[in-house]
Amino acid sequence: MDSAFVNKDAIARSTSHVSPAHYVVKIKSFSLLAEKAVEVKYESAAFEAGGYKWKLVLYPNGNESKNVKDHISLYLAMADTNSLNFGWEVYAVFRLFLLDQNQDNYLVVQDARERRFNGLKLEWGFDQFISHKAFNEASNGYLVEDTCVFGAEVFVKERNIGKGECLSMEKFTYSSKYVWKVENFSKLDSRYEESQLFGAGNHKWKIVLYPRGNGCGDGEHLSLYLALGDSTVDGIKVYAEYTLRILDQLGAKHKSLQAAKDWFQTPNLTWGWTRFISFSELNKPGTGFLVNDVCVVEAEVTVLGTSEPL
Repeated sequence: MDSAFVNKDAIARSTSHVSPAHYVVKIKSFSLLAEKAVEVKYESAAFEAGGYKWKLVLYPNGNESKNVKDHISLYLAMADTNSLNFGWEVYAVFRLFLLDQNQDNYLVVQDARERRFNGLKLEWGFDQFISHKAFNEASNGYLVEDTCVFGAEVFVKERNIGKGECLSMEKFTYSSKYVWKVENFSKLDSRYEESQLFGAGNHKWKIVLYPRGNGCGDGEHLSLYLALGDSTVDGIKVYAEYTLRILDQLGAKHKSLQAAKDWFQTPNLTWGWTRFISFSELNKPGTGFLVNDVCVVEAEVTVLGTSEPL
């Protein structure tokens, strides 16, 4: 650098004989561009730097949305961001250039601060990149034969590809019931049994039954749980109200515990009761819970909300 100074807004202005490392825009007949204003601004083609796509945005008559007058406004903006993941952020230091064609060196304008580009802020730069007076002054060499050259360098300091989720609560809810007929109950030899998958609230579910009990219910109680059945979707969470029942096959005195509300996640997270019913109550004659070695289990599920990864 030949010379440099920083103003109170932490904007450094300097001169350099080194050309911009990443992109230049040569504009012929600049006065016509300024006259016609090309819908107020001109956007360059996309160029790559630091693994991302960028573009220069030039306002020859100043950025009217910022009430800029008597200056050229010049910005660096991210381009082609649709392919980036939700929550993306890019931290960069950048310099914008203007060629002095008389001295064959560049005016370099740099924000001394590292800037964060994201989906809400795609553009950073300088409202008053250079005054029209200085730009048009022949001795400065910025506009020669109505031609000028702008440029850019971008140095990516950090990339942060974020993750996220979308939570949707159900405005209108409805309950779904599924009945599972467990036959040959006394002959079940697996530690636990799972029902077939059933649908409720656009999700797949399953009942998980421990015929000999589980945890603190082991050996004395039947344990009964509910779980999401679709283990192919990582990161999904479903908020549901649910009731599990063992049906009275002789009457209507079904065994059910108080309805619960929980967040279900895949894979293999179950909610329910380790002490759903004691073996003495299950096998008690006349209760109808176990008839001809058949136990009938019912699940009632109401989906209240779903959180899915973005």
